[in-house]
Amino acid sequence: MKLARPRTLPGRLVTGTYILHAGLEKWNATQARAEGVHAAASSAYPQLAAVPPARLLKLLAGAEILTGAALVVPLVDSRIAGVALTAFSAGLLGLYWRSPGMRRTGSIWPTPAGTAVSKDVWMLGIGLGLLAEGAR
Repeated sequence: MKLARPRTLPGRLVTGTYILHAGLEKWNATQARAEGVHAAASSAYPQLAAVPPARLLKLLAGAEILTGAALVVPLVDSRIAGVALTAFSAGLLGLYWRSPGMRRTGSIWPTPAGTAVSKDVWMLGIGLGLLAEGAR
């Protein structure tokens, strides 16, 4: 078993803790929150409309908890943590790209409504950095 390199730990710990906390917050969320997340997710990814809101929120929460834990635990190889974070952030950026009103017309740049999601691009950068680190 190979420990994470010390230089990867700050990015892993900060990002992992943030994602882990978000997942734990969603785990026991209200039906209203589940419906809000479901509406946003299914507008970007229409295939998710068939998944009941509470189930979708549990799946998302579980993915966040697992991704956050993979990042926080230094025993998890950087490649595995990088794959998890890259996939997770790609899903969020897909939401940003596909959701109406998040981007300025004909641009990659966010509207005020899209700023919160567009900032998730930093997670993609960290995920790709972990993949590159693991490939060394």
